[in-house]
Amino acid sequence: MIDGSCQTFVSDCQVRAAAELISHAWDPVVLSALRLEPTRRRELLTRIAGASDKVLTEALRRLRARGLVLKGGGQAGAVYRLSPLGESFANGPLAQLAQWAADNQDELAARATS
Repeated sequence: MIDGSCQTFVSDCQVRAAAELISHAWDPVVLSALRLEPTRRRELLTRIAGASDKVLTEALRRLRARGLVLKGGGQAGAVYRLSPLGESFANGPLAQLAQWAADNQDELAARATS
């Protein structure tokens, strides 16, 4: 448990370290898509509407480098899946953040247009 002593702008703050995991716009989307099941890259690209091939490639590289996503061989090409660390993040704080956004979507949308 963190002790609450994280001061604003401290570089080793736990909140900052966690926020870094979702600092790129497509990373949390890829993690959420992989929560469903291990998936081939091409299927991920189809599942994640609006992401370009380049954006998906970069997101997968970052997530693999952080240890959140694993790449394994499959009969029809590489399959990506969440690592145990990625599962704990995607099913824990990331899922809670998504629920918070869903619970507050009306207010968030209203403020975005004002």
